[in-house]
Amino acid sequence: MPTATNQQTRHDPRRVASAALQAFFNLSAHWKLTATEERTLLGSPPESTFYKWKAEKASARMNRDVLERISYLLGIYKDLNILLPSPRAADEWVRKPNAAPGFNEQSALDRMLAGSIIDLADVRRYLDAQRGL
Repeated sequence: MPTATNQQTRHDPRRVASAALQAFFNLSAHWKLTATEERTLLGSPPESTFYKWKAEKASARMNRDVLERISYLLGIYKDLNILLPSPRAADEWVRKPNAAPGFNEQSALDRMLAGSIIDLADVRRYLDAQRGL
């Protein structure tokens, strides 16, 4: 028989997915992402799945890859808001060309839109390094 402690430590996948999607779409509004950009950053789910997630966040189901992608994106968002002097500067940074190694004069968003989770991880690692982490 499950105890109260066991029930508290279990994660309800739908609640986790709902919270992750809400956070992602909030971030998307700050970065002014298009639906195409959103889909790419989420790993290119089928259009029907994507629009269902967008409309019905509370009943969403998603795999680990999507949750990891959202986790990287939220970390990037957090890093930017720590590193830069204003929320506006943080939101605009993702679209500005970057001369740092690994960006090749592309914006961080262009790098992340290459579609691989590694691209998200690389941007996150770059920002973490800027923070001294």
